[in-house]
Amino acid sequence: MSTNEPFGASGTLVAPEAVDVQSTAPPNPHHERRWLALGVILIAQMMLLLDATIVNVALPSIQADLGFSDDTRQWVVTAYLLAFGSLLLLGGRLADAFGRKNIFIVGLVGFAIASAVGGAAPNIETLVTARAVQGAFAAVMAPAALSLITVIFTDLKELSKAFAIFGAVAGGSSAVGLMLGGVLTDYANWRWTLYVNVVFAVVGIIGGLALLHNSSEPNRPKLSVPSTILGTAGVFGLVFGASRAETDGWDAAVTLTSLVAGGLLLIVFVVFQRIDRHPLVPVRVVADRNRGAGLLTLLLGQAGVFALFLFLTYYFQGVLGYSPITTGLAFLPMMVTVAVVATLTQSVLVRHLTMRAIVAGGLTIGGAGAALLTQADASSQYAAWVLPGLILAGAGIGSAIVSAVALAQMGVEPRDAGAAGALNNVSQQLGAALGIAVISTFVATAHSNYLVDHGSAAVVDATVHGFTIGYWWAAGAFWAGAVICGALIRGGTRFHTEPGEPEPLDEIAGGLI
Repeated sequence: MSTNEPFGASGTLVAPEAVDVQSTAPPNPHHERRWLALGVILIAQMMLLLDATIVNVALPSIQADLGFSDDTRQWVVTAYLLAFGSLLLLGGRLADAFGRKNIFIVGLVGFAIASAVGGAAPNIETLVTARAVQGAFAAVMAPAALSLITVIFTDLKELSKAFAIFGAVAGGSSAVGLMLGGVLTDYANWRWTLYVNVVFAVVGIIGGLALLHNSSEPNRPKLSVPSTILGTAGVFGLVFGASRAETDGWDAAVTLTSLVAGGLLLIVFVVFQRIDRHPLVPVRVVADRNRGAGLLTLLLGQAGVFALFLFLTYYFQGVLGYSPITTGLAFLPMMVTVAVVATLTQSVLVRHLTMRAIVAGGLTIGGAGAALLTQADASSQYAAWVLPGLILAGAGIGSAIVSAVALAQMGVEPRDAGAAGALNNVSQQLGAALGIAVISTFVATAHSNYLVDHGSAAVVDATVHGFTIGYWWAAGAFWAGAVICGALIRGGTRFHTEPGEPEPLDEIAGGLI
């Protein structure tokens, strides 16, 4: 098999560059402490993903303390996701160009400072600005973290195991953030949902300085200014336009201008990557249909996941009257389900099912969970209607999202590790930002229309109706992903090293159970 082909003729998923690296590369400086180094990377990644949801539970408390409107509240979450998603492509190339450890540490330091400023914010303007700066440094750090894994683990089986553990942590971190946010809001105050990042960052900085070795490609890739501007502005335009639609409407000039401009810029960006001498995203990274399917899974899956997190948080607190900590605990069954199903997927399902069946099936189950949540109303019992939906959604996330992380990253050449890591992350963050922004507009419209039809006294029913529409759209995102990925993933694709060798994911079970 050619080492330039990430997928074999039979559809088996391989990591070709990792196969020969031990015989051709210099000694790996990370080898003796590689699992400790992975622990440092996981701490940083968990911090980033926690921060995408940890403030969700605290949003009602933040809103009451700082006194901002309902229309403004989504920006506490969206500002972070917008900056994160927009700058990820640049962050990935910076890691390849200036050293993965260097960029990783810079990202941690900047993230810690922004978190401290956000925690001390006296008003909503300062908080949203701090959240945007957090997102910018997260965009620098996340691709470096993912690409570090590809250079730390030079053995294919260990690389596969590391990716699976990384994916399992990623799949559960958002739910952990919701629970931790509830604990901190109840027992301290909402500001600690930001201050806690400083603790994570300090541990990551100390561990990174002690355990990580700097790595970058010998032929340092140059940064293309036109590609950077086109890619960053295109993503920003799409997410900003979708975010403005909730307050200004889809037909508002600012909404239409942003969406059209963002879409056109991204089209030009894609075309320009083919002729740019120093592309921000080399075409070879996204040329494979299986990798594209993995990226689409992450985008659509995260759109549904983050929409569910946001609306369920307000349903628990605003409709059912839960405290922040009770709200966090209400998400615990979903978090446990994600971890359990991720483990079972890697230890059992990969032996018997193709990647198409695992990913498409997981998204279908996740959609069923979201659809079941549409039956919950203001008088629903948690155990009767909400819990089954959460468990089904968690099962879908645990199988589909974790598998998609590996599907999107495996087989990438070392010189493109940062760019591939950026695409992996940008798919997740763009999906989260668009999911919150777009689905929020449908929720707001449904809420307003219900009040018009039933009178202003039906506020609670209008709120529940709006959330119901949001759950249906989240289900639609999951199901659309299932159809698209089912069509794109090559039939028969499984995780293998080479034909006839054991599946590396069989080894993963021992590290996760």
